[in-house]
Amino acid sequence: MADLFDTDDTPDDAPRPLADRLRPRKLSEVIGQSQVIGPEAPLTVMLEAGSLGSVVFWGPPGVGKTTIARLLADETDLHFVQISAIFSGVPELRKVFDAAKQRRKAGQGTLLFVDEIHRFNKAQQDSFLPHMEDGTILLVGATTENPSFELNAALLSRAQVLVLERLDLADLERLAQRAEVELDRTLPLDGPARENLLEMADGDGRALLNLIEQVMAWKTDKKLDSAALAQRLMKRAAQYDKSGDAHYNLISALHKSVRGSDPDAALYWFARMLDAGEDPRYLARRITRMAVEDIGLADPQAQAVCLQSWETFERLGSPEGELAIAQALVYIALAPKSNAVYAAYKAARRAAKTTGSLVPPKHILNAPTKLMKEQGYGSGYAYDHDAEDGFSGQDYFPESMGRSEFYAPVERGFERDLKKRLDYFARLRSKRNG
Repeated sequence: MADLFDTDDTPDDAPRPLADRLRPRKLSEVIGQSQVIGPEAPLTVMLEAGSLGSVVFWGPPGVGKTTIARLLADETDLHFVQISAIFSGVPELRKVFDAAKQRRKAGQGTLLFVDEIHRFNKAQQDSFLPHMEDGTILLVGATTENPSFELNAALLSRAQVLVLERLDLADLERLAQRAEVELDRTLPLDGPARENLLEMADGDGRALLNLIEQVMAWKTDKKLDSAALAQRLMKRAAQYDKSGDAHYNLISALHKSVRGSDPDAALYWFARMLDAGEDPRYLARRITRMAVEDIGLADPQAQAVCLQSWETFERLGSPEGELAIAQALVYIALAPKSNAVYAAYKAARRAAKTTGSLVPPKHILNAPTKLMKEQGYGSGYAYDHDAEDGFSGQDYFPESMGRSEFYAPVERGFERDLKKRLDYFARLRSKRNG
């Protein structure tokens, strides 16, 4: 049976992109990803044991997901079929499964590589399950998004997730050297410009080879410096999706840098997000949240500083207004930290859910009618302004609940003073009720 998905009518002598010409022919030629294909790594162990199972490769673009999938098929003598979730639907999947069944009857297995597998909906993902379970296909999926969020639990339970990492500068340099050997020519760049070219690739091997092809096409008899390179090449945009994993990774890094009182790291992640096109208003809102959640009453001014910087941005606009947000960011990074109110609020919410509909004690209930007075509403209430030290020490919790303590201020910043006040009232309460 003809395989509709393996057809390639490209003439053998047709020009091929550099990335295709340098595609590794065996796993040992793959650059990087030692955590997946190195000695004692998961794929190596599975191949040596002859028990390759379904896997999902999770990683950024251009790090070898497709290449490794092809090589796995070669290593296991499986028929390689590649589809993309972007261009495939239920009819295409049905044809793929039917063809795989025919191959299985003929004694050959199928390695089905599904690029962008997270693009399939739940029903489409579920359609893989019976064919994975009966051995019709060995599934190798590839995704740039977090599988925990994008793939069905049933699919994840039948496949091992392997993380592929962006290539570092040493990996990219090895790739550049291979390209020079293939093209029989060295890059016309001096040392700093060569390093800048590697950095432009942003960990993406395919992007680097595309950049190298562009540079090699230039007609020049001298080595170009960084300025000339920058003039001739547009800097590649950093990998960033405002609704994807990279977005959440960077905002997490920013938040934790602030919590860790590191203004330099905080400014770095702030700049990374701005360079990637993040909306400064989103950052202003998140920075204000950090002041509420991680500083609280240790520095009551922190919230005001954040709100003022947000307002300043709205008045000045970008890019000048971003400096105001940066100032607030440095302020809250260096502010004393406390999550005491945040923790107390969550504890109070849990207690409120647990205690249900307990009524307040009668002595703090209003009694606007005679009947309510007869029922004891307001009876025994002590007016604090009439008490010694302006503090009555009465209990304001429901009678069957008893007094609880939620707020525990820290010995930092302004909360140090609040702790003294709290301890003072605790002593007075003990004295009044003694």
